[in-house]
Amino acid sequence: MTHIHFIAIGGAAMHNLALAVASKEGYQVTGSDDEIFDPALSHLRDAGLLPDEMGWHPERITPDIDAIILGMHAREDNPELVRARELGLKIYSFPEYLYEQTKDKIRIVVGGSHGKTTTTSMILYVLNRLGIEADYMVGAQIEGFERMVRLSDTAKYAVFEGDEYLTSPLDLRSKFLWYHPHVAILTGIAWDHINVFPTFPQYVDTFRQFVHTIEPNGSFIFYKGDENLRTIADNAQKDIICIPYDAYEGNVSMNVFGRHNMQNLQAAMLACHCIGVAPDDFYREISTFTGASNRLEKICETDTCVAYKDFAHSPSKLKATVNAVRERYPEKTLVAAMELHTFSSLMADFLPQYKGCMVEADTAFVYFNPKVIEHKRLTPISKEEVRDAFGTKNVEVFTSSEELQNKLKSLHYKNTALLMMSSGTFDGINIKEFATQLLNGE
Repeated sequence: MTHIHFIAIGGAAMHNLALAVASKEGYQVTGSDDEIFDPALSHLRDAGLLPDEMGWHPERITPDIDAIILGMHAREDNPELVRARELGLKIYSFPEYLYEQTKDKIRIVVGGSHGKTTTTSMILYVLNRLGIEADYMVGAQIEGFERMVRLSDTAKYAVFEGDEYLTSPLDLRSKFLWYHPHVAILTGIAWDHINVFPTFPQYVDTFRQFVHTIEPNGSFIFYKGDENLRTIADNAQKDIICIPYDAYEGNVSMNVFGRHNMQNLQAAMLACHCIGVAPDDFYREISTFTGASNRLEKICETDTCVAYKDFAHSPSKLKATVNAVRERYPEKTLVAAMELHTFSSLMADFLPQYKGCMVEADTAFVYFNPKVIEHKRLTPISKEEVRDAFGTKNVEVFTSSEELQNKLKSLHYKNTALLMMSSGTFDGINIKEFATQLLNGE
């Protein structure tokens, strides 16, 4: 029996990896965390993996543990990590362990500042429909998939969403530098994670490094409309094939919409083609794909109105999502609400990146919680600074979730498209229930 212990098991990716490892024969999984919330809490409890008490317990780190998997939530001075290092235990980061488990497989990795979850989901959806077995890690729930991570002894392929954020408290490189893909996709580069990459050239450089991790004779699929990606491709190693792409413009009817999703779809097709899937087979199967969870996900529809929620929070994601809904419903009144929630989005120096991102909305609301800024130990920002940064008269800024909800309730929803965008919950809103109430006048 191989004993794997997860430090900070409650993270979105970490708990899914723990579930995947625990499902393999011959593995025992334990874990710890100082706080765990749903859905991780319920998932771990249902699988019998929920720690019996919260907190860090170095006395439980013993020499019989075969490996530690360290989550980003843990700090370098974490008591269990300190104990594991004292004992000389093997310590893996999340991406390092994924690579270790799939190093003999053909790996497809999807990176980029936006669209990587959807593109990864599209690849997996089509492979599943075609009966092609694959291990995977993806940042959203997909129709037909039980979990967000799968590891097996039988799959020939592994498909990973490649995140450029830090690997672990002990490894400050980007996660995707671990994966060494045979097929790599980059969807675009738009400055993000300013706390890790304080300048745009530094941010671009981590994607350049990623391309240099592609296995010999591998393929680099890149969006040709991004000048930084074109430069990276021009300077890529000579033993890989560089494949540019643009948006799909065929005549197969699709359930997903928006130019950004047609770009994602074309990238996914090219990746599948690299492993032998015929384009016609791909387009036939992807036509039934309705999207990944929280990525332009339709949550309510009435006779005259429709509501979507989306994970959009960075400027490039926000603009692409707003523009997609505007293009899809040109005759409807577009009401768009977004939450500044991530570290970068709440930094005063980064706010100007949002200029013009919500210009296509008829009415636009931006929400942020000053207490979150205080908790992240960032310099305070004002409502006026945020409004000026967005730079359009249609934007109104709120610092109270209750006031935002009251404002949304005061609107008249007739022939309206409502778009709610956040990587959080607008401080406790059940977005689907709230949107349903709004559109039904409850």
